[in-house]
Amino acid sequence: MGQPSILVIDGNRAATREQQVAAGGQPSGEGYAQVLKSLAAVSCDIVRPADGEVRFAAGGGLAGYDGVAITGSALNVYEGGAHIERQIELARATFAAGVPFFGSCWGLQVAVSAAGGCVRRNPLGREFGFARRIELEDAGRRHGMFRGKPPVFEAITVHRDDIEQLPAGAVVLASNDMGLQAIELRHGAGTFWGVQYHPEYSFAEIAATALRYGAALIEEGLFADRAELEVFVNDLRTLMRDPRDPRLTWKHGLGEGLQQDSCRLVELRNWLELQVLPYARQREGAAARRGFDAP
Repeated sequence: MGQPSILVIDGNRAATREQQVAAGGQPSGEGYAQVLKSLAAVSCDIVRPADGEVRFAAGGGLAGYDGVAITGSALNVYEGGAHIERQIELARATFAAGVPFFGSCWGLQVAVSAAGGCVRRNPLGREFGFARRIELEDAGRRHGMFRGKPPVFEAITVHRDDIEQLPAGAVVLASNDMGLQAIELRHGAGTFWGVQYHPEYSFAEIAATALRYGAALIEEGLFADRAELEVFVNDLRTLMRDPRDPRLTWKHGLGEGLQQDSCRLVELRNWLELQVLPYARQREGAAARRGFDAP
């Protein structure tokens, strides 16, 4: 089998990507692609619909890919605009094409919107840093996305919005006190796996995100002042070097889900193994049969 190809849809605008890099992080599309390629022998193309019209590198448009993944974003679906509508239309096209589909945070919100659901500003406020006590529903405990995941876990997160109304075809897989945290969504010809948190984020990436949001986090009362924010950032950088640091794992209440990359990345690894790779084999087999049947 040839190397499966994944389309990564970067949800952010150029200015946000530049701010993230300036704070010590990675551009959202490149960071996501790097994680996917670390988990499986796949190639990744990146498109940036928030910055303009999409041009596909693979032949045949979406049909040339074995998977599509949408990154997080600083945007809000309900604000509207062409930079958001292009992403929703691309999600609709992905569902119609039947290509395996995954989304983190913003990606979940875009897929839900594309299928007819509704996103709102979370009345409980922003969830930032670590999503606490995410618990698998019965459907989640049986679902392939969470194969190898503890039934209760923490995850790296940053989001202000949540799902107000799910579309038809959605099954809730996990939730916590802040709301829905994971779903499967069957819509059109496609199946979407999505999470409200960021399995692709390292401690370093959420540290950069904390610096990028900075004043907003203080205004919202998540940090008392800049000094407290910087203590948190320094803790994250220490955890990046040693995710099992006993003082900091106790201080921040971090379990195995964040102390081991193998557990943190379960959702993405399972999507690749259970959705993308089988789809790639099926697509390659169909192409071979067409070639065999050709006169």
